[in-house]
Amino acid sequence: MCMSEPDRTNCPVLRATNAMGDQWSILILREFFLEGPRRFQDLQDVLSLSPNTLSARLKKLETAGILARHQYSANPPRSEYRLTLAGQALSPVVNALRIWGEAHTPDLEA
Repeated sequence: MCMSEPDRTNCPVLRATNAMGDQWSILILREFFLEGPRRFQDLQDVLSLSPNTLSARLKKLETAGILARHQYSANPPRSEYRLTLAGQALSPVVNALRIWGEAHTPDLEA
């Protein structure tokens, strides 16, 4: 764990949070664990996220090897995103966040 290393510039916790550590990225991942492969518009509809922000987060998750884009129609070109094996390995992390949230955070007001 990086806490015992004097130089924390290559800490695995730092690398993990760089790959997927912001709120929107984690909520995007939640959608893949709940629904499976997703299209851009599906994610935008559920998350009510601006197209620019969603696009940036999807690109970040793709670059990190967490998501992969797959074309499912050539004409017109259409794609969906899927979890990679590395993305699927985040299941216990997302589940731990859900369990912690259930135990330690109040329900949001509607």
